[in-house]
Amino acid sequence: MHRRRILQGAAATAAAALIPASARAAASTAAGDTDYPLAHWTPASTSNCTASTRPSSYPIQYVIIHVTQETFPNTIGIFQNPAKQVSAHYVVRSADGYVAQCVREQNIAWHAGNWDYNTRSIGIEHEGWVDQPSYFTNAMYEKSALLTASVCDRYSIPKDRAHILGHAQVPGTDHTDPGPNWDWVRYIRLVNLYGTG
Repeated sequence: MHRRRILQGAAATAAAALIPASARAAASTAAGDTDYPLAHWTPASTSNCTASTRPSSYPIQYVIIHVTQETFPNTIGIFQNPAKQVSAHYVVRSADGYVAQCVREQNIAWHAGNWDYNTRSIGIEHEGWVDQPSYFTNAMYEKSALLTASVCDRYSIPKDRAHILGHAQVPGTDHTDPGPNWDWVRYIRLVNLYGTG
């Protein structure tokens, strides 16, 4: 019995070695790996993003901050619906700062409404509404700032307002988020406090 288990394990290992690296990477992602260790893999539909090899294909130069205008579960549902044609790399929950990763950072999420900015940015959605500041909790600010600091450190993005943008700053957009209730001074201070670069 013990010998059979060893042989089965060896056969499985040999079979795995024959699988192309790209297929192994896809299987690893499906199993729950994330680019940011504190995130939870909650994949968007592959119909709502573009496969890529960033940063070799496009440099990652910006983090774009969004507000969902939806609840957290509804936002995840929208990203998983292939008919919606929208996604972001991450979604941060209001109540506790829980971070869901929906698109791998190497891939292009469809979040900015501007293809050039999509190719060069990481999009982070925050649960809530622009006119309801009660959604912008301490936990949300802190966990989001940790995430943004990590992204900035990993891609050498300066931790300033010229590189950490609101969706409303993207050329050609008709969006107003994160809106006037988002505390940019606090957020950038936290990103710099948490960063290591």
